[in-house]
Amino acid sequence: MTDWRMLFTAFGRVGLLSFGGPAAQIALMHREMVEDRKWVSEAEYLSALSFCMLLPGPEAMQLATWIGWRLKGVPGGVLAGLLFVLPGAFVVLALSAIYAAFGQVPLVAALFTGVQAAVVAVVIEALLRVSRRALKSRAHWVTALLAFLALFLFGLPFPVVILVAGLYGYISTARGASVMPAAAPWAESGRAVLVWGAVWLVPLVGVIWLAPGIFAQIAIFFSKLAVVTFGGAYAVLAWMSQAVVEDKHWLTLSQMMDGLGLAETTPGPLILVTEFVGFLAGFRHSGWAGGFFGAALTLWMTFAPCFLWIFAGAPWMARLIAAPQLSAALRSITAAVVGVIANLSLWFAAHVFFAQIGRIDSGGLHVILPDLASVRPVPAGLALGAGLLLLRWHWPLPVVLAVAAIASASFAFV
Repeated sequence: MTDWRMLFTAFGRVGLLSFGGPAAQIALMHREMVEDRKWVSEAEYLSALSFCMLLPGPEAMQLATWIGWRLKGVPGGVLAGLLFVLPGAFVVLALSAIYAAFGQVPLVAALFTGVQAAVVAVVIEALLRVSRRALKSRAHWVTALLAFLALFLFGLPFPVVILVAGLYGYISTARGASVMPAAAPWAESGRAVLVWGAVWLVPLVGVIWLAPGIFAQIAIFFSKLAVVTFGGAYAVLAWMSQAVVEDKHWLTLSQMMDGLGLAETTPGPLILVTEFVGFLAGFRHSGWAGGFFGAALTLWMTFAPCFLWIFAGAPWMARLIAAPQLSAALRSITAAVVGVIANLSLWFAAHVFFAQIGRIDSGGLHVILPDLASVRPVPAGLALGAGLLLLRWHWPLPVVLAVAAIASASFAFV
């Protein structure tokens, strides 16, 4: 029998040690919950992981929430999910405040130039890792290529690309026979939708009504983001980065990449980079109070929907996992994510390696065009070095980020 103290200890440990992205976080939870404590079986864990990958949002955080729900119902799920997110959220909040205060100091700016260069290597590493997992057939390769071209050449919205990929996977797969549980849990899911839909949407409506302007925009934007974050944080970063930098002008691209670098070094899901965005957007508009409110608002709109998806969907898990068309849709989405991350890699690299970036907007094309004469050799060299450290010698990510930052500062002040 699992008591609350044991649950708090176990998920508190996971929250504090969950560095390294979703793969490392999922492995850590497997060791803690399946191997050491035997709270869930191997089959249950893998089925729950597959279920969480069908949902929008950070799959590792939602997996933790599902395990808590499985052990102690909704209160257990809330506790597990919060413990997974909050340690990293507090760290990101502190780093965001420090960045807002000191980010423009020349030494700090030089350090972050190195971080930005390393982030390019980090995203390329993610591209290779996801490619190995996702591209299992010719159809998946074609899906990834078409997703890349749709984004890089034509600037199609990220949610549209993901939706089309999922629909293709669904309709191209024959409906197979599957054994379903006899009872459909409509009542339990209905209660979850009412309660957790209100938890998410009532504050959203309140902010739109009481705080129109930047804070309403933050609430609406990150609520939309929570619905389309299929395929992990890297999949949605390209859309988010371009939206907050080029469309909304909440951050500069340099600040966006600095935030990604900070989020890479903290525990918790990488999607916590949204908290950094919300803090700087609020800070720019209303100072320190606006920064803290913007960060809190972003966290709420990013993670409250995750509890809704789990508590409404978990009773249906066996049915969803047994449906071959849904599994095929997920595989197609994951293949499209490879193209999304490839676009993100090129977009980041172009803006880090070149001082001047032009655009071609003609005949339906929307393509970035770097000015080759404006190449920045130091960030390019640092990105190459970071890539070697990560991909060839497999150095730990925090060490690579630190080395790149120190090397950048050294070049700047020689």
